[in-house]
Amino acid sequence: MENLVTIIHVLAAAGVIGLVLLQHGKGADMGAAFGSGASGSLFGVSGSSNFMSKATAICVTIFFATSLTLAYMASHRAGNGSVVKVQEVKSEAAKATEAKPAETKPADAAPAGNVAKDIPN
Repeated sequence: MENLVTIIHVLAAAGVIGLVLLQHGKGADMGAAFGSGASGSLFGVSGSSNFMSKATAICVTIFFATSLTLAYMASHRAGNGSVVKVQEVKSEAAKATEAKPAETKPADAAPAGNVAKDIPN
């Protein structure tokens, strides 16, 4: 389910990017008055603003809804706790093991003695 919402989210994001880049700014018609000749578009002069604006609004609404859905799904995953809580548990476990004294000495450990005698001059 989360993968499906993620795919829809990415497609909506790409749609918003594409539609915003295709739209003309409010000052684009002023350039056409001075000879650029770019005032006409695929949908006509006035039709493009209505269609593109509505399509952009729909894509933005889908993007917003999927963003909220993904955030909700991420915060309510089963079995995954907070990273902070996991670190606290690990640090408490480490403190508990450090506090225990060493009970036995290994048999192959060197006897405590004068270390300076073993070093050659």
